Amino acid sequence: MTAPAVSVAGAIFGTIGALAAFPLRLAAREVERRHGQIRRGVTRRTTHVVFGRTLLVKAALIRNGDSEIERRVAAERAAGRVLTSENGFLRLLGLMKAPEASSLSRQSLIEQSRLSGADLDLLSLFDAFEHDREPYSFRDLILARKYAGLVAGGATWGAIARSVHRSGPVASLTAKSLNVGSQHGRPDAIYLEGGQSELDGQLLFDLGAATSGDDTLEDLFAEAEAAEEGGDHDGAAALYLRCLAIDPTDAIAAFNRANCLRAGGHAADAAHDYARAIKLDPSFVEAWFNLAGLMSEQGRDASARRHLQKAIALDRNYADPVFNLARLEFDAGNLPEARRLWLRYLELDADSEWAGVAAKGVQFVDMQLARTAG
Repeated sequence: MTAPAVSVAGAIFGTIGALAAFPLRLAAREVERRHGQIRRGVTRRTTHVVFGRTLLVKAALIRNGDSEIERRVAAERAAGRVLTSENGFLRLLGLMKAPEASSLSRQSLIEQSRLSGADLDLLSLFDAFEHDREPYSFRDLILARKYAGLVAGGATWGAIARSVHRSGPVASLTAKSLNVGSQHGRPDAIYLEGGQSELDGQLLFDLGAATSGDDTLEDLFAEAEAAEEGGDHDGAAALYLRCLAIDPTDAIAAFNRANCLRAGGHAADAAHDYARAIKLDPSFVEAWFNLAGLMSEQGRDASARRHLQKAIALDRNYADPVFNLARLEFDAGNLPEARRLWLRYLELDADSEWAGVAAKGVQFVDMQLARTAG
């Protein structure tokens, strides 16, 4: 039987990395049928983040790939979003069979297995256990003890996560002996039964399919993100355009392309794609904010003001548009309104460098107003 579905009404899912076990378009249909939303990438409105297991493959192919995953996981957790594995996501939608009844807490699993909390969380997020979160099962405890032994032998959480899915359901590993391949000169591999059978972390998925260059939407989007992060703005813009050719409804692809065009000095095209992102998703607050910034750079202050006001109306806790609108009002000579906005900014952000600027702005306006009153 499948797991009972949990209400996702109002939830906004973002994906980081392509899903390995389930096409995103099928998941999107189910999420939307249940009155939620799902998008590639993450925005301010994202409430749940699904980490696709193909990230593990890509991490194996680049330097410090696992560290980059750790950084992204930490950032999304710090932002207060719910982190979900592929299997956890499918169970949430009632599309995957639920594992056996469980009762072990996260802390209990850590204490009984001696696996670190950080490794436990990352391995859970990439479905190296039956459960992707507490409560865990007794089989999860057996797996945790095995993984702790592998870590003690020199394996990393990433090498383990890339390896365990090679043997079918992870629960099947509870009856098998696992060993680190360091004695075979392969610290990135896990071996079964004393080294006779290798679970190669590099071969967790079919790399021929995953990196063949096929113009699948998931591959294109990931390639575009990598090009953008690497500073190849023109190349990334071209790739995002190909994504939009496949899926013209993807607001995030339009937004990302606009960012790349803006960075590459193509202001008019960037404005067009910001507007396109807004048309596809009128509540896309970052698109309103970035379009406002572009208008401000071009001296179109009236348009910038309208877009910033829209961003603030959509997300009253978004500090950046409040600061920028305060600066516009100050430059326009509307000192009382600039003061009000800077005070609001300080309510949202009291500690950053920009908070110091806002505080000085309030002091300056107070001095000016006092001088005028005197």
